[in-house]
Formats: sequence, structure tokens, C-alpha cells
Amino acid sequence: MAENAARAEPTTETPAQPVVVKKYANRRLYNTESSSYVTLEDLANMVRLGRDFIVFDAKSGEDITRSVLTQIIVEEESKGRSLLPESFLRHLIGFYGDSLQSVLPRYLEFAMAGFARQQEQMRRSVEQAMGGFLPFPGLEEVGKQNMAMLERAMSLFAPFRAAEPGQTVEQLRAENESLRRQLAEAQQAGKGSSR
Repeated sequence: MAENAARAEPTTETPAQPVVVKKYANRRLYNTESSSYVTLEDLANMVRLGRDFIVFDAKSGEDITRSVLTQIIVEEESKGRSLLPESFLRHLIGFYGDSLQSVLPRYLEFAMAGFARQQEQMRRSVEQAMGGFLPFPGLEEVGKQNMAMLERAMSLFAPFRAAEPGQTVEQLRAENESLRRQLAEAQQAGKGSSR
């Protein structure tokens, strides 16, 4: 059943109020909407289905959603579903306490939103292609765009990497300027959405 839920398409409608989950001292998670105990896997499936939730410590009332989401990632990674490369994790750890720590979450959020839009575009292309039994038009281009976007995002974590063979100083400057513009746009988008 978990396999099927993992493959379910995220819903486009989200409830006005997130589901409230309480975490008890015995580490059990209680979904107040369904009045039942749930597991980290159940919460992961809620994320995949586009259901928003907030987790509170049952005793203190503290919002511990971030730590529970992190636990879900650790759980997924331990099952052999490695999604985060070691180098990414090392860079991420290195940014804690760094001057860019306040900028990085917004940038990553912006990059992931862009990646999700590209995935949706690819999904629509596949559906159109399969519906008309046509070859996969544009699928390769969408894949290239996704890879380019991820490479740009990862370049933030390695700004002093060696130049690629044949890359000129002007190309590196243009790439650097492009990243600065994207970061500024992400910051502006973050300011706009927080109003």
C-alpha cells in the first residue's frame, strides 16, 4: 500500500488548515484529523499527496515539524533511497553558522520550486505523448533543463570549483552574474511571499 501511495500524484488542492499531529514522549505520532496513530511513513505519504501538516510536541506544545521532516528524510535515506549526494550533505552542513545561512533556505526553496515545475512539465509531455502514441516531444529538452538547473543550484555550494575545459573567463563571469541574478530574484520572491 505504501508503494501505491508513494506513486500517487500530488493534489493541486490543499486544505485551508494543515493537519495537526501530536508527538508524544513515547515517540508515537497522533493525527488529530483521523484520530489515529501514524508513522513517519504515513507522514511521508501525506507529503507526497500534497497534504500539509504541523507536528507539535504533545507535552510542551512546541512546533517540531522541521525535525520530524528531517527524520523522514533520514528514514528514506536509510532505506537505500538515496536522494541527497554526500557532497551536497557536506556542503549543507558547512553552511550552518555561515554568513549565507539566512539566504540559503530561500535559494533552495526557489530551486526546488523550479525543479518541481520542470517535473510537472515533463509529466504533461509524457501524458500527451502517451495519449497520442507520439514520440516523446521535448522530453529530452526538459531533462536537460532539469540537469542544468540542478547544476546551477549545486554551483552555489562549490563557487570556487575549477573551470570546465574550454570555459573562458567571460563565460565564468556570465555564469556568476546569472547566479547572482537568480539569487536576487529568489530573495525578492521570498520577500513578496512573506507579505
